[in-house]
Amino acid sequence: MKISREARRIARGLCKLSLVNGHVDPTRVETISSGIVTETPRSFLQILKEFTRLIRLELEKRHAVIESASALDATGVAEIENNLKQKFGNDITAEFHTVAGLLGGMRIKLGSDVWDGTVRGRLSTLSKQL
Repeated sequence: MKISREARRIARGLCKLSLVNGHVDPTRVETISSGIVTETPRSFLQILKEFTRLIRLELEKRHAVIESASALDATGVAEIENNLKQKFGNDITAEFHTVAGLLGGMRIKLGSDVWDGTVRGRLSTLSKQL
């Protein structure tokens, strides 16, 4: 189902209203979403769907997923978290995973940005060049 321009515009405006100092405020999100459901404006399902997508993207900007080929020790985890907080702000949360298929190295995903320093990523880059 394609979303209309009007619904997309309204959802963007509501998303901006739900931010406080650049961060998502859960009480505002709840108030806005319950207001949409009770008022049921034209194409409210499209508005809610787009609003949910935009809020999810905003939350992902503050959550890092770190994948490594082997388990990291406590000092490595703390160092990575501190580096992320220095670069992107203190409200960054981190989630660590061990993925044996990476063969070596580490991949960090923060929002839509991905930093891939894995052996698997380098091998795929090489295979594309050949």
